[in-house]
Amino acid sequence: MLRATLRSFLAHKGRLALSALAVVLSVAFVAGSLIFSDTVTRTFDRLFASTATDVTVQPRGDLRSARASGAVQTVPAALRDRVARVAGVAAARADVSVQNVVVVDRHDRSVGPTTGAPTVAGAWYATGRSPVRLTSGHAPRGAGEALLDADTAGRRHVRIGDTLTVQAQPGTFRVRVVGVATFTTTNPGAARVYLDPAVAGRELLGSSARATGISVDAAEGVSDADLARRVGAAIGTRTYALRTAGEQARSAAADLGTFLDVIKYVMLGFAGVALLVGVFLIVNTFSMLIAQRTRELGLLRALGADRRQVRRSVLTEALLLGLFGSTLGLAAGIGLAFGLFRLISAVGMNLRSTEMVIGWGTPVVAYVVGLGVTFVAAYLPARRAAAVSPMAALADAEVAGVGRPLRGRAIAGAVVGAAGAAALAGCAAATRTAQAAALLGLGVVLTLVATVVAGPLLVRPVIRVLGSAFPALFGPVGRMSQRNALRNPRRTGATAAALMVGLALVGGMSVASASMSASFDRQIDRTLGADFVVQNGNFTPFTGAIGNRVAATPGVGLVVAQRLTPVAVRLPDGERVKTTAAGYGPGLDDVAHVTYARGGSAAALADGHLAMDADYARDHGVRVGGVLPVEFPGGRRAELTVGALTDQQSAESFGTQGGVFFGLGTLRTYLPNGQDSALYVNAAPGTKPADLRPRLERALRTFPQVQVRNQADYKELVHDQIAVLLYLVYALLGLAIVIAVLGVVNTLALSVVERTREIGLLRAIGLGRRQLRRMIRLESVVIAVFGAVLGLTLGLVWGVCMQQVLALRGLTALAIPWGTIVTVVVGSAVVGVVAALLPALRASRMNVLAAIAHE
Repeated sequence: MLRATLRSFLAHKGRLALSALAVVLSVAFVAGSLIFSDTVTRTFDRLFASTATDVTVQPRGDLRSARASGAVQTVPAALRDRVARVAGVAAARADVSVQNVVVVDRHDRSVGPTTGAPTVAGAWYATGRSPVRLTSGHAPRGAGEALLDADTAGRRHVRIGDTLTVQAQPGTFRVRVVGVATFTTTNPGAARVYLDPAVAGRELLGSSARATGISVDAAEGVSDADLARRVGAAIGTRTYALRTAGEQARSAAADLGTFLDVIKYVMLGFAGVALLVGVFLIVNTFSMLIAQRTRELGLLRALGADRRQVRRSVLTEALLLGLFGSTLGLAAGIGLAFGLFRLISAVGMNLRSTEMVIGWGTPVVAYVVGLGVTFVAAYLPARRAAAVSPMAALADAEVAGVGRPLRGRAIAGAVVGAAGAAALAGCAAATRTAQAAALLGLGVVLTLVATVVAGPLLVRPVIRVLGSAFPALFGPVGRMSQRNALRNPRRTGATAAALMVGLALVGGMSVASASMSASFDRQIDRTLGADFVVQNGNFTPFTGAIGNRVAATPGVGLVVAQRLTPVAVRLPDGERVKTTAAGYGPGLDDVAHVTYARGGSAAALADGHLAMDADYARDHGVRVGGVLPVEFPGGRRAELTVGALTDQQSAESFGTQGGVFFGLGTLRTYLPNGQDSALYVNAAPGTKPADLRPRLERALRTFPQVQVRNQADYKELVHDQIAVLLYLVYALLGLAIVIAVLGVVNTLALSVVERTREIGLLRAIGLGRRQLRRMIRLESVVIAVFGAVLGLTLGLVWGVCMQQVLALRGLTALAIPWGTIVTVVVGSAVVGVVAALLPALRASRMNVLAAIAHE
């Protein structure tokens, strides 16, 4: 039996290669994801371990405001002297390092990264743990001199002697590049500018008496933990947070983990789609191979092989297929990880492929995935093979399409489908987002399973409709192609299911993304009343010089500033909620249409007051006139009165979470060093917005990071951001289509072999080569369109339910992208034509007499 199994496997290696490709793709994405994440983690662990000081002293608090508000939390620089006197301290430095700066060259072009990584400016200290070392020029001496990292200098063509402009929170200043520093470890993608420590605090923080932290080196024989306890006892731990080198590394690794998780989940999503679609392909391939080998299996049974041996033989073939596919997939995964390293390096994060980490778990997971999916996919066909009767060896021919009734599938599909429909109905009726999302996920899984199970039941009625025009358009050839697709519903259903999965995904996400775009368009029209909005391209805060420049532009009327800040609000129900709040200047009603449930803008923006979303307030027992304890970054606390309640949609359209906002006067009291995140600008009376825009753009030419947007620009921006998600879905669809095409090719190729004698007879009675190729192409097209119809129908239902979940977050518009749907259907027909090319060509080249004599 083992020899017979190996001989059978090698005899069908060409057919099995197409199925193996699905295993290769899925294993490649899993292995590539693991190798990439392991390598990045190991690389940055080394970076953090080699550059972290033994102990750092930083401001205490769980509210970090630099990213949202531009305000940097600091400690007194004089704290360095107190720390240096602690027993066990070998050295202490007052650090200055900020990420809220923009560096511009003499051509008014930003020299910072364009990938979202920050530009970090700080004080230059040459220590053994510095991530960079001076490689050319000299260290900065006094005001007006700076070092630049080598990667940024090379990418932006900055040389020693060039002048740069640094835009920091205290103000704008110029520096001359006097040296270049090269990263000694992995460059995380940021741009780095270093100043003389004597002036860094004044230029970057507004005062030489301030620092962002204190770095402490331990004396020989003193452990980090022991040193942290001594320093904490000397300076107190209520005001300052102390971290050892290990704690710093773990914190940095946790921040990095968020970035890695995005890439990992995307790649695992590709692997999941490849696995899911590959299962259908492998099931179909083995089912057809077993159907073709009925006489062979019957002969084995007649010669004495029992059911267990036959089943074991088929599963052995599957495991050989999985072993072959997993080995190639692991190799492809290494290549994929290498490509990711090159891609990451292209955007500024330099990862060396020579440091690639292939842990023992990667090949284990790769082979478990590859062998597991082929074993599971081949199990049912193997059971059917074991059920072949010895009498089957005596049959003259096999009757295609004969099998067990579909009654069991009908019952199972109906039960699972009803459960899925109930879950989706519950999603549509839910009033809480978490509950609706959970029901949506359950409904998607159940309806997908139900459609796959009941797919063969839908083959005959749907394909009769889809192929109804074939006889009229193509005559007998069209009629035969339609009947060939109807001949074996199980086979047709399994082949179409591979395409259905990808199209259901793209259909649902297309409806969701179109609905999101329409909802945001509606909210922008309803809430944004300003002629223009001035913002950073990456939505980070900007310096006050920009506001001054905008206000001084001829033709500018009203300017309303917006500032964001993290806050912690203690609610009446006892819950402490961390959220992002906004502060607005006077004139909010002239640049925005805010709908209030209680109160108005005057009460909301008054000193010592705040506004909150009405639904959020009701859920937590907040009422107008109530007093809420609010904590700001830096430990400042306030008791603010609830002056107004807004509706949720107005609040969310301004990007505030929970709808919390107050006046700029209140925010400046408790966060005096914050920066504006947006400026809402109206043209002065007598000035047309079309005339004002070029003036604003000219005035802000020296601030290349800032963009001037109107309503149309804002809508386009939102559409572009949503499109990024949609492009990912399209990439998943592309992968699913590639595997689905392989499935159609496999099905048609095996079907041609199965019908060799029939094809020979058709050729003998006058069917031409061109007619034969057309018959197979039409059969492929109707199968592909059948899968598209099932997938898009399912996807539309999912998309409508997704929109119901979004409606609970204020995105109430429902939009169906009919253009996309029609394009997908037409594309599916093209996929069917492409998939049929090789099988049709092979069939047309058969020798007629040899085909008739084929058994």
